[in-house]
Amino acid sequence: MRKPRIPPMLTDIVQATLASFDGALFDSAGPCPSCGREPAGYDVKSRQFAVIIENDRKRAINVLTKRFRCRSCGQVFPADQPFYPDTRIGSPVVDLCITLGETMHYPRVSVTLAEMGIVVDRWSVRNYIRNNTRSVPSVEMFNVRVPFSLFSLSSLAMETGEGRSIDPDRLLAACDYPSRKRGLPFQHKPETTRATPDKKGDDTA
Repeated sequence: MRKPRIPPMLTDIVQATLASFDGALFDSAGPCPSCGREPAGYDVKSRQFAVIIENDRKRAINVLTKRFRCRSCGQVFPADQPFYPDTRIGSPVVDLCITLGETMHYPRVSVTLAEMGIVVDRWSVRNYIRNNTRSVPSVEMFNVRVPFSLFSLSSLAMETGEGRSIDPDRLLAACDYPSRKRGLPFQHKPETTRATPDKKGDDTA
């Protein structure tokens, strides 16, 4: 199958969309998933959301995720975040791997991602595609199939305007709340993260 050519405009849109997550703080959570009781703030962790190529150099896009500790049973759990359970990169990038993998072999997907300015090694691409059992909705942008989540996020980024922060809740909604999708068959080990304690006295949800 003939490989799609990646228009520069699409590359710019994809990179700007992923970059809109940089530094975003995700700090909303419901009751304890174990016992249903009220949690308290615990700490904040930094996670790598994506790596893009910007001006011929790699740029890590990081997000912050607040964690909570149940006041009753002591379980520690994260806020809703833009990651599928047990994955190491942001859900829109995983969706893009899967969508491209519907028409390409794994190495070609990795190369195509690189043409879009996104760094994902071919072994990770293979695992995300092989272990996926979901149907990822997609649309066509510049004659290239992309996941609907990425399309929604790009529309949100353009609506908000360059250089302006986007409400994290709107980012999660555009991603369709990926961290709530328990039981997905992704098999990656969780990424090592850096903990940043909350400010003193922060013990509210």
